[in-house]
Amino acid sequence: MTAGQRLHIPIHLRWGDLDAFNHVNNTSMLKLLEEARVRAFWKPNPDEQAPATAVLPSGIEHGMLTLIARQEIEYVAPVPYQRGPLDVEMWFGKIGGSSVDVCYEVYNERDGAGRVLYARSTAVIVLVDAVTGRPMRIAPEMRAVWEPFLGEPIRYQHR
Repeated sequence: MTAGQRLHIPIHLRWGDLDAFNHVNNTSMLKLLEEARVRAFWKPNPDEQAPATAVLPSGIEHGMLTLIARQEIEYVAPVPYQRGPLDVEMWFGKIGGSSVDVCYEVYNERDGAGRVLYARSTAVIVLVDAVTGRPMRIAPEMRAVWEPFLGEPIRYQHR
C-alpha cells in the first residue's frame, strides 16, 4: 500500500492539559486526539469551515453513532506547553465494511527544522445504528472522500 494524503488538524493546548511535571498529561492527549477527530470527520455547522473528510453527522437524531472499539497510543516525547497549535496528522490505516482505523501522529509544528514527533496513535471507529446498536456499512460517499487518505497503518516500536 502506498502512502495516501494526510490531514493536518491544528489543535491548541490548554493550560489544564498539563500535569505536575509541566507536560501534557497522558489522558489529555487522548482528548486532544478526540478533538482532532471531530474536526476532521464530523460535518460542520453551516457557518464553519472543515476539510472534505468531514462527512459524519453528529447527534443521535441522525440515526448514526461512532463508537471507539479500540485505541492505542505510543508516547514518543513529552509535550511541553506551547502557544502555537499542535499539528495532528491524520490518515486511515484501514477502511473496512463498518469500521475505520484512524491513525494519528502529533507534532509541535507543521513544518520547520524544530519539528518534534510527540505521539502516534490508532483508533478503531465503528459506525453504529443509533436505534439497533448494530454496525452500519460505510456509505459510498464517505468511502469516496476518505480513500485518498488511506495509507500505511502505524507500526508501533514497543510491542
